Amino acid sequence: MTTKVATALVSGTTKDAAEALATHVKAQLGGEPPAFAMVFASTQQSLAELMANLNGRLGPATLLGASTAGEFTEAGDAKGSAAIFAVAGDFRVFAGIATGLKGDLEGAVQRAARDLPMTLEGYPHRTAIILLDPLAGNGEEATLLVAAALGGDVRLAGGAAGDDLQMKATFVGLGETAKSDALVLAVLFSKAPLGVGVCHGHVPISEGLRVTRAEGNVVHEIEGRPAWDVWAERTRASAAKRGVDPAKLAAADLGGYLLRYEAGLATGNAYKIRAPLSRSPDGSLGFACGIPQGSVIRITESEPSRQIDSARQAARNALAQTNGQKSAGAIVFDCICRNLILGDDFKRAVQSISEELGGVKIAGFETYGEIALDAGDMSGFHNTTTVVLSFPE
Repeated sequence: MTTKVATALVSGTTKDAAEALATHVKAQLGGEPPAFAMVFASTQQSLAELMANLNGRLGPATLLGASTAGEFTEAGDAKGSAAIFAVAGDFRVFAGIATGLKGDLEGAVQRAARDLPMTLEGYPHRTAIILLDPLAGNGEEATLLVAAALGGDVRLAGGAAGDDLQMKATFVGLGETAKSDALVLAVLFSKAPLGVGVCHGHVPISEGLRVTRAEGNVVHEIEGRPAWDVWAERTRASAAKRGVDPAKLAAADLGGYLLRYEAGLATGNAYKIRAPLSRSPDGSLGFACGIPQGSVIRITESEPSRQIDSARQAARNALAQTNGQKSAGAIVFDCICRNLILGDDFKRAVQSISEELGGVKIAGFETYGEIALDAGDMSGFHNTTTVVLSFPE
């Protein structure tokens, strides 16, 4: 059976958006019912209402959803909108949702995974999608627990929901339900393998630096000194080439500076990126997710051109996992930090993913964290990274 993909990006009220998205999907799939769909909604549309309106319009499709910090398809990117990815073909999809992610992480993972089969006769390939509320603060731990619950032969892809940088409440959904403090797991069984590609555009510019005092996502000291003092010292030479002095940064410029110089945690021969988002008066730095005390980090640097190159590489990595089959389309989980780095050029990065996959339809959202984990790989939760989930023809 040939795989067909439909995507759409619309604005307007929740009700109008649901109607428009359903109309686009039906037209692009020629009336064939999708097996699976994902919807991405800004804070201007209620995810719960959007999914409730969409669920009955898409037939028996398993419908997943996430609130966002930005939405996009191969046609472009937007804010304040809703996007959809729907796929029709020979897939079997099972999913679960659970709340209590912050207070009962292990229990939430177990409840979400409880009814997910490990095997399905005639469908030898298994890929899992994770959507979670990042404000629970345990995205890394949740990803690794999911990997353990589902077994070592499954590829994982997914993202942490957003709320247009309000940092108040993020939602994930399944069917007609959308919840905060929640986790959604979906397992896709297929005849051919799906491809998961991941890449970021950062390179290290410092030696290894030990985190000597940290609590959760706040790093107080590095090498026994206030974290910001070390950050400013180790990035000063690079920043000077752009005419920037970290000691004289205006408050409005601090966020952009931190997103250019992020932390890299070593994972074998590569780095997992951790995004610093804020500086406190005591010199501590607040990160997008936890940084363990005692860990060794390297400060990294990124230029916009590298972010576009890395998006292309993520697409190539995904395509390489599909046994030579062409891509029919892809879901993309892309960090809001990359949008902030690239600005108006973010659409170039989105378009480059489609181009690398053969000009196919893609849809996705700007996340507060990305998930990519190949079978046996403990890489897990990322920041400022592109994750591509490609569906073969």
